[in-house]
Amino acid sequence: MKKQSLILASVITCLGLAPAYSQFGPRAQTGPQLGGSTARLFGENTAYSATLELQSTDSSTGDTTTTPGKIAALDGKSRFEMDMAQIKGGHMPPQGAEQMKQMGMDKMVMISRPDKKVAYMVYPNLEAYAEMAIQNPDAAAPATNFKLETTELGKETLDGHPCVKNKAVVTDDKGNKHESIVWNATDLKNFPIKIETAEQGHKATLLFKDVKLAKPDASLFDPPAGYKHYDNLQQMMQQEMMKRMGGGMGMPPH
Repeated sequence: MKKQSLILASVITCLGLAPAYSQFGPRAQTGPQLGGSTARLFGENTAYSATLELQSTDSSTGDTTTTPGKIAALDGKSRFEMDMAQIKGGHMPPQGAEQMKQMGMDKMVMISRPDKKVAYMVYPNLEAYAEMAIQNPDAAAPATNFKLETTELGKETLDGHPCVKNKAVVTDDKGNKHESIVWNATDLKNFPIKIETAEQGHKATLLFKDVKLAKPDASLFDPPAGYKHYDNLQQMMQQEMMKRMGGGMGMPPH
């Protein structure tokens, strides 16, 4: 029982950290939130796919977490695929990734649907997903709600792409300003292949590679048909833990 409790505690910790490990900006919840004010940084590039490395640094401690994954976006919707075993840095317990793997929860797909005001945490190995509300009120706001001002800081070559380095300030309809440094690749329709931002004590950097500007399949932004639905991550975790402990109890999936 003690061993089971330790496993449970480790998994709870990982479930709590998973959204934070892949956040972009302090308001993000499940993966890089690419709607709202952030969408203005992408200009006319509303449909794309790429590999993504997200670096998040806590300015108070200096701790940096690096999360690699694959990103796809389509008209405000986004999909981020990640593997907990690939996360570096941060406060992940040493045994955390291994415990997540044993649970079948190490590989995750985070789907953000601002149009529905929901996000999905999909676990392919479990053929299940959990649903949660998107709390960011700006996530589904139209582009007309945000004003973008850019100031050129210079020209650089980044990952083989000629870029214009810009200071970008996005102002919403309430007057709130969000400042970023953006590297716009001139050979990719000014796609922002690097974005740096710092708000509320956190610095985040997004690095995009292998960018494809083709439109992703719309089915990528919905949970797979036939997967079990859970109301939240805790319910999913409890159900899976009970299965592995042989308890046969827990809340039934919907």
